[in-house]
Amino acid sequence: MSLDSVTEDIKEQARARAEEIRSDAEEQADEIIQEAEQEAERIRQQKEREVERQIEQEREQRLSSGNLEAKQTRLAARRQLLERVREQVETALVDLDAETREELTRELLDAASTEFEDVEAAEVYGRSDDEELLTSILEEYDGFEYGGEIDCLGGVVVESDSSRVRVNNTFDSVLEDVWQESLREISDELFEEQ
Repeated sequence: MSLDSVTEDIKEQARARAEEIRSDAEEQADEIIQEAEQEAERIRQQKEREVERQIEQEREQRLSSGNLEAKQTRLAARRQLLERVREQVETALVDLDAETREELTRELLDAASTEFEDVEAAEVYGRSDDEELLTSILEEYDGFEYGGEIDCLGGVVVESDSSRVRVNNTFDSVLEDVWQESLREISDELFEEQ
């Protein structure tokens, strides 16, 4: 065998080995590319799911926020309507006809006077527009005298310094008690769900 044929043999083996290495490298590159593409697809699908979850979560938050805002708006409107109803009741109490005002004032004074049976003197306070009415009614009560005006819708506040007793029987206090006791009923009546 000649040196040329040995050289040619070595070159042939080197070429074959290079072809084998190139083929292996291409296979490895194809596998790496395929794995990378699969990983990229897995990541893309995961990101899509995350984005969908985030979109759904934001949608739920916006829906919840919108519902809360609507509920708050409804409650504010109901509160305003209840305030208007109460204002109308207060106006009706202020505008009572003279006979009804006198009758109610007498009842409230009678109820308050039971707390002052052992007291020699008591002062009665009322609405400034009711001074004449109160002084007229108080002529029938021994030891009771008009003490002055207070800011109220009507009725009386009776006080005694000697016994340190104070009874608030104003229309305001009665209205407040009735309002608190009946608020649920009033609300149900006004806002009856259809």
